Amino acid sequence: MTEQNLTATPGQTVGPFYGYAMPWPGDNELVPPAKAGAVQLHGNVYDGAGTPVPDAILEIWQPDENGAVSRNSGSLRRDGFTFTGFGRNEVDPQGRFVFSTLNPGPTEAGKAPFISVVVFARGLLNRLFTRIYLPEDAAALAADPLLSSLEPAERDRLIATREADGSLRFDIRLQGEEETPFLRFPSHED
Repeated sequence: MTEQNLTATPGQTVGPFYGYAMPWPGDNELVPPAKAGAVQLHGNVYDGAGTPVPDAILEIWQPDENGAVSRNSGSLRRDGFTFTGFGRNEVDPQGRFVFSTLNPGPTEAGKAPFISVVVFARGLLNRLFTRIYLPEDAAALAADPLLSSLEPAERDRLIATREADGSLRFDIRLQGEEETPFLRFPSHED
């Protein structure tokens, strides 16, 4: 058998071609908006120049208000009342996203509650991972290993703002001076 020299396949970005297949009705409602305890998580996705990205898709994964991670299968089939722990939302033409969810509880006593986020957007060679932390528990935030490993300005960019109506505001910047800190996992290679 002779050895072949193979040429690598050219890299491709993760979007914007995914938009026709990934969204589904109610994908951004981890709970119905009228459910007791429901909170709106909203914000914008920006590129490095501060221009809204009109074709990104976000996925969020989170525990419920008691810190329990949903183990139910079928999170794509919404029944109108059960918390699913997973949601997906395509941004609008102005880069805005909104989820109807719950304030996540800590998965362990004393831990800072957070929402895991995955970003798909044009120009990315792979999806991006980040977190959204709730702003209320200063002691838990100060003790969080990830947040403690960051410079103060980076740390602040992972903490949502609680607005007067109780909603959470979190903007994502894909690059530039105010870039959102993104995570790399050992099994996530470019």
